Amino acid sequence: MLILNSTEVRKSLPMAETIAAMKSAYLALSTGKAEMPLRARLPVPPQEAVSLFMPAFVNNEEDHALAVKIVSVFPKNPEKGLPLIHASVVVMDAETGKTLALLEGGALTAIRTGAGAGAATDILARKDSKVIAIFGAGVQARTQLEAACTVRNIEKVWVYDPIEENANNFAKEMAGIGPIPINILVADTPKQAVENADIISTATTSLSPVFDAAHLKTGGHINGVGSYTPEMQEIPADAVKSAKVVVDSRSDSLAETGDLIQAIKMGVITKDHIHAEIGEILAGDKSGRENETEITYFKSVGVAVQDAMAGQLALENAKKLGLGQKIDF
Repeated sequence: MLILNSTEVRKSLPMAETIAAMKSAYLALSTGKAEMPLRARLPVPPQEAVSLFMPAFVNNEEDHALAVKIVSVFPKNPEKGLPLIHASVVVMDAETGKTLALLEGGALTAIRTGAGAGAATDILARKDSKVIAIFGAGVQARTQLEAACTVRNIEKVWVYDPIEENANNFAKEMAGIGPIPINILVADTPKQAVENADIISTATTSLSPVFDAAHLKTGGHINGVGSYTPEMQEIPADAVKSAKVVVDSRSDSLAETGDLIQAIKMGVITKDHIHAEIGEILAGDKSGRENETEITYFKSVGVAVQDAMAGQLALENAKKLGLGQKIDF
């Protein structure tokens, strides 16, 4: 069995390859070529915590992946000097069920989430997109930016975070890395970030919209990767109403994300406002962007098929690069 730590996972998941893997994952999910049971929740009452178990099997013609991601959220950890969340991914042989690898799950989740939005950006954003606005300045914001710059020739980046120091650090750390331009500007207001942006990516834990729909540029594309509970909301309901809405999973999005749930409760949209799953567009069953003026919005809640495909890719690349620690198991 091979064990990969977070540094090795990052090295084994190049963004362009991971974006391609996410397209395969989404295609499998929407065309019935994947098995993805509902994630199991295991409460840990003494710690006011929960462990989540997310299995998936992908059975595309060329891609086979079998994995389980385990995510543990322990609210008391920070006061102990430990991360709030610990995660791991167990990769198995899809032909025999043999355990092949154990991967650090935090890095894998960050990269596959960014790559998922990168896949949607490649499919939905205008080809001439040059300016991106990033909301949030954490780990997810970093992979969101890298993914967008991988699929589009981005020339200018705006970053907005309520804590200006975080935004400044983000700008300094990310400028000029890989496909990311040197030109990263810290926005004073959400309006300044959004009004000229061709692509907007939100990666926050906000309970209220992070920008005003009135400030959106015609023909823009939005990626929403925060809002993973019904109470959380990053994208204003008016923006959701005016956009062509594409999701990774209809059922999961309608159950989990406040971006859609709250807009439905307000009567601004109905569940039928969801145009397509991204996999349906990849399969050619639904249309993507149809003109240069429409606003497109991809809502990602994260699905286990992404973890399975990312885990399989990481394992293959780790073997090629000689990464990881081998143990008898």
